[in-house]
Amino acid sequence: MKGLFLVEPVVALYAFSSFLIYPLVQQYVYRRLWQELTNTTYPVSDNTSRCATNGSNHSSYHEEVQRQASLFSLYTELFSTIPSLVVTLMLVAYSDRGGRKITIIMPLIGTLIYTLAFLTVSYFELNIYLLIGSSLLSSLFGGLGTFLGGCFAYIADLCEDGRQKTLRMAGLDMMIGLLAGVASISTGYFLRAAGFNWPFLTSALCQCLILLYAIFILEETVKKTPADAIILDDAPQPSALNQMTSGVYRMLTGASRRCKTVLVLLMLIFASFSFAYVGGITLMTLYELNEPLCWTEILIGYGSALSTTVFLISFVGVFGFTYCGVPQLLIVLIGILSVASGMVLVAFAKTTLLMFIVRVPMLLSIMPFPVLRSMMSKIISKSEQGALFAFLSFLDSLTSNVSAAVFNSVYAATVAWYPGFIFLLSAGLCVIPLFFLGVVGVIGVDVAEEVKKPEEDAVEDQNDNSPLIS
Repeated sequence: MKGLFLVEPVVALYAFSSFLIYPLVQQYVYRRLWQELTNTTYPVSDNTSRCATNGSNHSSYHEEVQRQASLFSLYTELFSTIPSLVVTLMLVAYSDRGGRKITIIMPLIGTLIYTLAFLTVSYFELNIYLLIGSSLLSSLFGGLGTFLGGCFAYIADLCEDGRQKTLRMAGLDMMIGLLAGVASISTGYFLRAAGFNWPFLTSALCQCLILLYAIFILEETVKKTPADAIILDDAPQPSALNQMTSGVYRMLTGASRRCKTVLVLLMLIFASFSFAYVGGITLMTLYELNEPLCWTEILIGYGSALSTTVFLISFVGVFGFTYCGVPQLLIVLIGILSVASGMVLVAFAKTTLLMFIVRVPMLLSIMPFPVLRSMMSKIISKSEQGALFAFLSFLDSLTSNVSAAVFNSVYAATVAWYPGFIFLLSAGLCVIPLFFLGVVGVIGVDVAEEVKKPEEDAVEDQNDNSPLIS
């Protein structure tokens, strides 16, 4: 059976299975902490506001549970960050020699372990702090950064044209938003009708299906040397760790000074924007559970679905702007301003209607990511795409995990006097990528022709079956 060069189904089903349980994770932890801290049953109601009129004692309960829930998220991020970063950097860089599929399959296994752990804790009502251990275990297989880094490198292998590469990378983001939106809408109704166990089980079954597709159907884009091939050179072959280091070194040194400057600035824009955006987004559900919104699981599902539509709208935005010939730096600028304006409005949203409306300005917030990836990919030679996306995945995972930890700790400290402060902080941090974007605009981005191409023959002579660690 001939394989397919279609990674989009993997991304789509992964998004569906992940966002089927993502809104439930914080809700499950929140409800368990409520029961443990208050010794009462969590208040479930069909009303849009469960807690607005229950007195000051009820308000103090919510403040304490909010604080403990944010600290729980902080501990989870701290324990899983370093293993995930190391594995991401090594696997995606190793994919230049060992193939892209390993960067897709390994995170899928880790996600399946994490989902099964949640199902076990929920079904047997075990201690919720076991979930921190499961997060650590799953991070040893890589994380979302590893998965997306492998998928984007896979697309880069298939696309020669710059416009095609930009649109197909934006298409991956669109698939994430489309399927995540469907999953988020169904989550609230699924939870109300069947409890927590069935959504976790459904997600695990979807992930098993993705694994089968990735292993047996998805075709490899990196051609590896046969295992029984005769190696004429008896010199020891470099490990993936050495390949990763040398790949990143060549990527940052094998070009003109202007080219390297632009590449570093684009990476700083990518990392600083990811830090500001992810930090605010990760606390949306917790903020909606707090007073005065006090959303039910149904409303949280709709809110999560509306948030994930940014992937779809951002794809349409990238496609439309690219088709009309809008400069890529301007597309990035629009996306950053979209996040900054939306976060400011979220900070002052105190009603359900406003909380839905403030998501509208953020509908273009994903546009900078595929555009920046495409811009950097065009600067780097084809033999260094894996090193580039390994480093980008490392930056993405690092900024996302550190951002979640920092923002959760700040939220725990400020929730008692002003919960919306965290979103003002997110908007304020958008000034940093805007500054770097201005510097790139002054320097100019037409540097692709200056890239120094490495000797491809030297790359091909390396053994594709070299060990992951020497």
